[in-house]
Amino acid sequence: MQDKTGKAIPENQADESLCSSSSRDEDESEKSDVTDVEASRDDVASVDQSSVEDEEESMPLPKYSNTGGNIETETKLSKDARPVKSARTVEDFETWQRIIRLDAVRANNEWVSYSPSQAAVTREKAIESASAVCLKDYEHLEAHRIHHASRLVAILEAYATYDPEIGYCQGMSDLLAPLLAVLEEDDEAFWCFAGFMRKARHNFRLDEVGIRRQLNMVSKIIKTKDFHLYRHLEMLEAADCFFVYRMVVVMFRRELTFEQTLSLWEAMWADQAARRAGITRSSWRKLQLGAPPTDDLLLYAIAASVLEKRKLIIESYSSMDEIIRDCNSMAGQLDIWKLLDDAHDLVVTVQDRIE
Repeated sequence: MQDKTGKAIPENQADESLCSSSSRDEDESEKSDVTDVEASRDDVASVDQSSVEDEEESMPLPKYSNTGGNIETETKLSKDARPVKSARTVEDFETWQRIIRLDAVRANNEWVSYSPSQAAVTREKAIESASAVCLKDYEHLEAHRIHHASRLVAILEAYATYDPEIGYCQGMSDLLAPLLAVLEEDDEAFWCFAGFMRKARHNFRLDEVGIRRQLNMVSKIIKTKDFHLYRHLEMLEAADCFFVYRMVVVMFRRELTFEQTLSLWEAMWADQAARRAGITRSSWRKLQLGAPPTDDLLLYAIAASVLEKRKLIIESYSSMDEIIRDCNSMAGQLDIWKLLDDAHDLVVTVQDRIE
């Protein structure tokens, strides 16, 4: 979440030992999590941002170095892919740095069983990595978590410089962490994350245009599939599906285990790749294979998770706050394969009626 000045805000009042020594930082008093779905929608700032299509000049594409998060100009990014330029101050970047470090040291070690080779890092190597990115206050962490936190800092700082319009917002570390477990080289992880963010960066824009489009899509899916549930959500003033805000922002990362996240994301990316390759609904009918590819598989999966709880929502919940609490407690309770089956069923049955 970002405040009205465009600065990111950490999720809780940070401990002084984890914060910058700057008195300016210590005076900040109002802080919130990017995924705190209980925040008021009226508090979200809306700003005018220029479209990337309106720019004619090229933006330098940085090359990432894994020796401490430095970047250098090397080549040019294509007009359609490059991030929008934005005038950011030194103060903005200092704020991003502080929040990145807070999020990095808080990162969990759920990935360890999936990537034992990275978990086997020595403490000496971990401390060397931490020193390269000026990471502090990590003494309570195991060696593998120190090394993981250092990689998060280096790559997220590089991305904040690469895409200064977005910079860093809480939630980005959730998206990067699975990539780090799969990719051992920092330069590869950076470019994969930059590519990932070309689709995900609209989740972190101040004007929330991308987020609102996705919430509206989830609402349409539910309305088309189960009008009775939709009417109940309307009665609770929850028909805009704001209660799945966190799921949309960090792409179900908080609700799924590490391995489940990779399964969902890979299915989502496969659909998007198929769409780019020109495999459309008409060609799918000719092939008579499963559900047709869609750019919005994540949203169908989110809608499926809500529809799965329809009976509980209709019979037991009398406010949107209750639905929010239920959605925030889904972690570890979802069957990813059933969720994907239900999502694909929704694509087959409702896609034609909502597009």
